[in-house]
Amino acid sequence: MSLKHDPTENQLLAALPAAERMQLAPHLHLVEMSLEEPIYTPFKQIDYAYFPTSVIVSLLHVMHNGATTELGLIGKEGIAGVPLFMGTEVSSNWAVVQSAGYAYRLSGHILKKEFARNGQFQHLLLCYAQALMAQISQTAVCNRHHTLNQQLCRWLLLNIDRLPNNQLNMTQELIANMLGVRREGVTEAAGALQREGLIRYSRGRITVLDREGLEKRVCECYRTVVDETDRIMDACK
Repeated sequence: MSLKHDPTENQLLAALPAAERMQLAPHLHLVEMSLEEPIYTPFKQIDYAYFPTSVIVSLLHVMHNGATTELGLIGKEGIAGVPLFMGTEVSSNWAVVQSAGYAYRLSGHILKKEFARNGQFQHLLLCYAQALMAQISQTAVCNRHHTLNQQLCRWLLLNIDRLPNNQLNMTQELIANMLGVRREGVTEAAGALQREGLIRYSRGRITVLDREGLEKRVCECYRTVVDETDRIMDACK
């Protein structure tokens, strides 16, 4: 397994100076994560941080009636476990695997110890936290002001950006839970995109056939998230 995976597949770890990455290396453990696996749950202590390489983690808010809405996505560009270094060690939201894959796990104790060294690791983590906040804020705007078709295009593009190929293993029910809408709405929106030849949906698998076409139909929120994330992380290197 170690021959096929490398911590530098995660962009935060790759951006570390070699000396700091070597300091972390003995404490990073490669784990395989399955679809819908919870990483942390509301108001429970977070014990580990995860640096995704191919897994995608969704930050979800669950209402008392069971309704859900996705707040943000974390993939190979970031870390799942931001509350650990923000001082609380708990979150009011869920963090759940929405696309199975691999990540490097780091104990919360080690993360906080390395963060306290005031080196580049701390700097990068704080920058990523700002980028994640920007994504969450833009998602709130998108959910309020844009159509479901536009939201679905945004969601598909943000996922594809974090995957090694153009395929997502995802049921329409799960997508509906992420977007906080009814399944029938996702069925209609996905059907429209499929009729236009932009995606192919079959048996829980979505294949993006025309990325350029999706980018033409998506709202401004996708580009805003991408550009702001790039701006923040480039300034922090």
